This record gives sequence, C-alpha cells and structure tokens, in this order.
Amino acid sequence: MAVRAVVIEADGGSRGNPGPAGYGAVVRDPETGEVLAERSESIGTATNNVAEYRGLIAGLEAAAELGAAEVEARMDSKLVVEQMCGRWQIKHPGLRPLAAQAAGLVSRFAAVRFTWVPRERNRHADALANAAMDAAASGAAPAAAAAEAREATVVRATGTDPATTPASWEPRPTEEATRLILVRHGETERTVQKRYSGRGDVPLTERGRAQARATAARVAALAPSVAAVVSSPLSRCTATAEAVAAQVGNPPVRTDDDLIECDFGVWEGHTFAEVREGWAAELDAWLASTRVAPPRGESFVTVAERTGRAVDRLRSAYPGETVVVVSHVSPIKLVLRDALAAGDAFLHRLYLDTAGISVLDLYPDGGVAVRSVNDTSHLTDV
Repeated sequence: MAVRAVVIEADGGSRGNPGPAGYGAVVRDPETGEVLAERSESIGTATNNVAEYRGLIAGLEAAAELGAAEVEARMDSKLVVEQMCGRWQIKHPGLRPLAAQAAGLVSRFAAVRFTWVPRERNRHADALANAAMDAAASGAAPAAAAAEAREATVVRATGTDPATTPASWEPRPTEEATRLILVRHGETERTVQKRYSGRGDVPLTERGRAQARATAARVAALAPSVAAVVSSPLSRCTATAEAVAAQVGNPPVRTDDDLIECDFGVWEGHTFAEVREGWAAELDAWLASTRVAPPRGESFVTVAERTGRAVDRLRSAYPGETVVVVSHVSPIKLVLRDALAAGDAFLHRLYLDTAGISVLDLYPDGGVAVRSVNDTSHLTDV
C-alpha cells in the first residue's frame, strides 16, 4: 500500500577510500519509526563518496517503490547533503552521474528534503553499510551480516528508533547548557609516524592545515554562534584554532595552559614499539594505571585534574553559550571519559582522529550530555 511520507536513512563507505565498499539504506514511517524497507549491497572497490551516493539512490528507489510522495533523506555525509541541496559544487567527475541519477529520482516525488545528521543518529544505515563493506572485503554475500546488523539496531516496541528520538531521561533544565565543541588539532609529522607527541611544538603538515580548514567549516555549520575559541598553547592547536575562528566570526583565540598535551617525558618522539623495546616495565605500569607517569613525564591523573579545571572555568565563564576547545588527544579523551562517567580502560579503547570533533553539553545543574564523539565526516575529501 502506498504511503504519503517516509524518512530515508542512508550511508555508505569503503575500507581504504577507495577500497572494498558498500552501502546501506533504511526507509521508515516518520510517525512510528517502523522500518518499511532496507537496502544494502557490496559494490566492489569504490570511494566513500561513491558508496554514500549509492546508498542515497537505493533509499530513493525504495521510497519510490513504496509510492511515497514526500521524503526526508537523512545522511551523515555533509558532502552529499550539501551537493544535493545545490549549495556545493560537484567537482569530482565520478560523482556527477550519481548525483544526476539521484536528482532524477528526486523529481519523482512531490517534495524531498535533505538533512545532515550526526553519525550516531544514522546507526541503522551505518550498520548495514559496514556489513556490506565487510562482505565486499571477504567476497561473501552481505545478507547474513546485514541481518546481524539489523538485530543490533534496537527498535523499541512502539517502533520508535532511539537513534532519532530524544531519550526519555534527557535533562530538560530551565537554563541552557554550555556547549563545548572539542576539536583535536590537525595532522603533524609525528601523528603520521605514530610517535608520542606531547610538549614538543611540532607544526601542522600541509594536510593538517587542510584538515583545519575543513574542520573550521564543519564547526561553523554546527554552531551559528560561538562565544569563544580556546586552545592549547602549542602551535598545532593554535593554527587549528585560528582556522576555526576565521569561520565563526573571528573571536580572538585564547590559550589555556591546562589544555596542553600530556608530558610524555623521555618517550617524546618515540613510537610505541620503540617505547616497548626500551621501557617495557615502565610502559606496562603506565598502561595499567592512570596514576603512573612516563619517566620524567606526567600521569593521566594530573592531566585530568588540569583539564577538569579548564572545563569548570569554561562552564562558569560562558553559561548557555558555545565554546570551541582545540586540544590534543589525551586531554580530549579525559574530558570525554569524565563526561561519560567511564572507567580508565576507556582511554585506551577510544580512538580520536586528527581534526575529529566531539560535542558535549554542560548543564547548570551539573548534568552532562555527550552529543557526538570523533566526528570526521568533514574530512572525507582531505
């Protein structure tokens, strides 16, 4: 039976960009959240953007088959959403035929709206896409993996999808939260070489500067109004922060020493393998306890104390406003650990990319809501 309106959730990706690729698409009833159709497919070797477009096309085709007249297409690909809305040019020749195919499908509906959503609100399509990518990498059919992905996506008995519906326990304070947009600095030579990079003032690479510009555009899209940009004093952070500030109204970049990276002491500039070879016992002790510091370095307990001070100052100084915080992997992990009330094992299990963005809200009553972690959707073409 035909339906009047549907929501499409679509995603795609590749293992390697280009690499083994696949897409996933889900069509839902906008009122109940009921899944009306699913599509997923392995597409061989392709780029992330090609796979994302293929996911959108599959979702639009499924919506057309259902006889929908109105569509809201939700994706965590900023590029596809902006291009389909006509705000960004389609520069890559490989994407133009796919965009044209999607536009042709759009013309079959009475109304189509494109909406960017964070990745955590696109979990069902993401799971289907990952299952298809796994199948592409293994050469197997994606059906079994896709079924497993569907089981992992919880739909409440009412049919409402928790990925798109606010949780019932979400605080609703009478005052607005202070929003922190946490940004890890862009790429440096040491991040490329996977070397401990603490207090050494290493600059951004050319790619790191490009990441900073992409991150700045992403932050500007996330936050119409930014009260302040606060940065670690090291140049890889201040350069990233200045790029962000230029996109959000040019507030002055203020540095805070409490946001500086952990002091890795004698391990500075070494790889993990080199540290394992030269300081095996010390490394084991450091991995086992946040109270242990690298030789002549700083413990994570100490880093957490100073990052906690920095967060408290921002909460007090900017009530109800948005602040961009540009720092390093260790301070950001510790802020997120404390915001999520997680254990210390969290620090060694969470991966934060260079120029990744995480968002959390700090409420006046002490409540905390983590909105996103390590968003890298803006780095697809960097």
